[in-house]
Amino acid sequence: MELENKVAIVTGGASGLGLATVRNLHEKGVKIIIFDLNEEKAKEIIEELGQRVTYSIVNVADEESVKAGIDQAFNHFGEVHICVNCAGIAPPGKTIGKKGVLPLENFRKVIDINLIGTFNVIRLAAEQMVKNEPLTDDGERGVIINTASVAAFDGQMGQAAYGASKAGVAGMTLPIARDLSEFGIRINTIAPGLFRTPMAAGLPEKIIEKLGSMVEFPKRLGKPEEYAKLAQFLIENSYINGEVIRLDGGIRMAPR
Repeated sequence: MELENKVAIVTGGASGLGLATVRNLHEKGVKIIIFDLNEEKAKEIIEELGQRVTYSIVNVADEESVKAGIDQAFNHFGEVHICVNCAGIAPPGKTIGKKGVLPLENFRKVIDINLIGTFNVIRLAAEQMVKNEPLTDDGERGVIINTASVAAFDGQMGQAAYGASKAGVAGMTLPIARDLSEFGIRINTIAPGLFRTPMAAGLPEKIIEKLGSMVEFPKRLGKPEEYAKLAQFLIENSYINGEVIRLDGGIRMAPR
């Protein structure tokens, strides 16, 4: 898919991997609506990037909230061609810890946002993409990019909820690609390793260096713009579909 003048939804687009994706796509001429709960940050980004970017305050796990955001995207730009799902949370919690068992509501909240929220946006964005005229000779109408994690495959202690949610995102990629194939909509998932995002921003530099040393090569944390470049590649290359791609410098996470 050619990027110029296309319309993209980016969930979690006010920070981290989502923000890097917003900036990258904006540089390529894409019109963008940010779905995020942080209105202050979203406004700052719009002030930075200009008229081709807008935002909607969206809770990805809430059906009506996502519907309202997609309606806003359509009313503002007239179409939706791309959806990049970056919204997510990663609170730690052992199955049995010092304070007892992990509260079920804690586990459920991570699943609701990371897994159900991702699917909620996928299905409603795809519903809008189906209405598009074919964009290529192959009949492509839209592209969806999800964000899983290496925790889907080698989750650490305290990541039962997070690992389960991201494994779900990875696991639903191929079935959804098959579901949407008749409509000319592709879907792929990126599984990032350790990245310099707001989640890591509060860590001491020595800890960040130690984490980076765990990576095979290059021995550092990933840069959000490296995620954004892969998302761009997956959007542009129409023959990549139904894939889960690790973006992690070759790391395989230790138990802790």
